[in-house]
Amino acid sequence: MRVNADRVTIAGPHGPVLAPTSLVVKDGALEFVHGEPGPGVTAFGLALTGRMKPSTGTVTVDGEADDAKLRQITAVVDAPGVSEPDEALPLRVVAGEELALGRRPAGKRDIARWLAEHDAAGLANVRVDQLGAAVRTRLLTELAACRDGVRMLVLDTPDRHTSEVESWSALAREHAERGLAVVVLTATTPVAVLPGTPTRIGADS
Repeated sequence: MRVNADRVTIAGPHGPVLAPTSLVVKDGALEFVHGEPGPGVTAFGLALTGRMKPSTGTVTVDGEADDAKLRQITAVVDAPGVSEPDEALPLRVVAGEELALGRRPAGKRDIARWLAEHDAAGLANVRVDQLGAAVRTRLLTELAACRDGVRMLVLDTPDRHTSEVESWSALAREHAERGLAVVVLTATTPVAVLPGTPTRIGADS
């Protein structure tokens, strides 16, 4: 699988949201994208996965412009205002919703089993906003990765929860090593400490 974003832009009602940005990501690859804090980073993740139509530029999967296919084979993890869970919900509810979304068994026993298998049985009744940053990102990423047919993960600014880069970069690397394409969007981490050279939002301007 190859997803190619070519000079993608997003225009908002009050001006540009996303300046021209390009990225190519393949199965088993880990790519970092860095931009200023704000809606542009998330907008790029949504465009890259077929969830937002670019104002200009194109996004293709295996050479074809197919937003429906992109949405089927991708998951956007913890995007602010889009896919982030309700902070007041207990983990068991969020896990159930994610399992159901991924067309997985999502009854009480299924949820309990999934949490136990992911070392989170004791966190079932803990509110999302009370989870540690590393645990939150790990569990939400694992839930997204187990969705039926998902081949690409986009982790949306995990650095907004913690300055410990290794906590989310190692997780992203693990999923890439399993064969998934993985894109990590970052905004607050200094570029110099990212574990790879990032694509810059607006680099094609």
